[in-house]
Amino acid sequence: MKNNNYSPKYIKYLKKIKKDTVTTKIYQVLILALFLVLWEVLVQVGVLDAFFFSSPLRICTTVVDLFATGNLLHHIFITLGETLLGFAIATILGTLIAIALWWSNKLRSVLDPYIVVLNSLPKIALGPLIIIWVGAGTNAIITMCVLICIVITILSMLSAFLNCDKDKILLMQSFGASKFQILTKLILPNALVEFISVLKINVGMAWVGTIMGEYLVSKAGLGYLIVYGSQIFKLDIVLTSTVVLCLLAGGMYFFVGLLEKKVKRI
Repeated sequence: MKNNNYSPKYIKYLKKIKKDTVTTKIYQVLILALFLVLWEVLVQVGVLDAFFFSSPLRICTTVVDLFATGNLLHHIFITLGETLLGFAIATILGTLIAIALWWSNKLRSVLDPYIVVLNSLPKIALGPLIIIWVGAGTNAIITMCVLICIVITILSMLSAFLNCDKDKILLMQSFGASKFQILTKLILPNALVEFISVLKINVGMAWVGTIMGEYLVSKAGLGYLIVYGSQIFKLDIVLTSTVVLCLLAGGMYFFVGLLEKKVKRI
């Protein structure tokens, strides 16, 4: 539809929205640039010790060095693979469990206290048990990632299912709809917005779980690089790995944002 089909006030509103979006992006870039410049200046003048705080230039140099040896890409692919796999397993399995709990009131009443306890339990405390159960390696890291994300997924999705409009459910039941039809035609579509919110939460939690797992047991990955850098007192490696983690998490969140935009168009 062309602009001449809109009222002048609506066109003005659209232009204002576009201008505000561009202005916000500019401010975000300026804040980041100012932070990096200030950080570098404080290191150069000696206010901050480069040994403890590194600097943007030192981090860039470390990135180039690690890329040149091929180490950085190797560690990135390992951590990214573990995170994506744990993220997918936790999201899918958690949603399926939430569906089962919505389906059966009896099952929900029986398992509810266990889910609450598991949610409050510090997952890092299970680290030694996870290593014994699934072995020391990638399986342990993915398991830790799944444990961090799955309970949040279950609780959030179950809440969305239970908060569906009861009148709509009764209306469908009055027309003879089966429970499966209510689930697929009403409950799941109604919970789509909450599902996107769960994906956003799980993006951050998946990276936390993966790095926690790599802290416990890993021979490669960005978490391993952070531990290795701290052990040999090379904080350039630690901060470089942390910056790369931020970029990867931001990229993952960006793709979830694109999915959210597509969902809103439906």
